[in-house]
Amino acid sequence: MHTGTLDPQLLEILVCPVTKARLTYDEVAQELISPAAGLAYPIRDGIPIMLLEEARKI
Repeated sequence: MHTGTLDPQLLEILVCPVTKARLTYDEVAQELISPAAGLAYPIRDGIPIMLLEEARKI
């Protein structure tokens, strides 16, 4: 699993594909969190996987 930080510029442009709301970065879990949708999108090898079928409910 890739650890580290997500590029802040990338975080600025990514939005939840469901709600189009901003995302928060969980560095420990390596996920992008959409509080509005109640979903967490995984980050694999430094790449955000922004597919609804890959997200987990939170």
